[in-house]
Amino acid sequence: MFLGDIVGQSGRDAVIERLPDMIEQQNIDFVVINGENAAGGFGITEKIYDDLRDAGADAITLGNHSWDQKEALVFIEREDRLLRPVNYPDGTPGRGANLITGRNGAHVLVINVMGRIFMDPLDDPFAAIERELAACPLGDVASAILIDMHCETTSEKQAMGHFADGRASMVVGTHTHVPTSDHRILDGGTAFITDAGMCGDFNSVIGMDKEEPLRRFTTKIGAKRFEPARGEATICGVVVETDDKTGLATDIWPLRIGGQLEPVLPAFWS
Repeated sequence: MFLGDIVGQSGRDAVIERLPDMIEQQNIDFVVINGENAAGGFGITEKIYDDLRDAGADAITLGNHSWDQKEALVFIEREDRLLRPVNYPDGTPGRGANLITGRNGAHVLVINVMGRIFMDPLDDPFAAIERELAACPLGDVASAILIDMHCETTSEKQAMGHFADGRASMVVGTHTHVPTSDHRILDGGTAFITDAGMCGDFNSVIGMDKEEPLRRFTTKIGAKRFEPARGEATICGVVVETDDKTGLATDIWPLRIGGQLEPVLPAFWS
């Protein structure tokens, strides 16, 4: 199961409260969450990381807000399940990929990568993914491979899906916070969705309280920092089933629970 960007306390509380039961009741083997907006909408702290891990997250990915909480530059060095984009320059603290053992004993390669269109000019994300896939092939070293493609444009996310098709179990887009309805299995057997959405309050502007974004759009004047909306959060993400032999996807289901959006549950959900 992959859950989209957690935005602020509303999203954190919803995930921490519901994730343990989801894992137990639905027999989820492995959980990845994007946590780059978890601390007040900007970055992640060690306490939040620990809380998400205690709730059942096997890995937590980041993105362009990786270092907004400066403590992350330190504790990411000792937390090998907290992943920043793999295409950051050499010497950046932390790691962008890791092979992690799931609850069922399977080895899952999780890769966090960031796109470049309308984003910071990092190293080539496609070359970075090529290196990681070559070093840890699906069905050989890795039982499953999950790629979190954190970027602005739908075209770059979809291009990464096709680039990794047949070589990864799933490619999930993050960053834009709005769930797309194009979940599918690509020709080569890789599950894909352009954006998993967010875990946050959708009565907002992409998770932020509406007042300040509206002021900036209408007047071009910023009066204060963005603050996450505090209403009931919707948990958004996807659930993917993979073949034990090949590691490729056999099914993908969208997931939306609570809050403003219409609920959507996987077909097998009890």
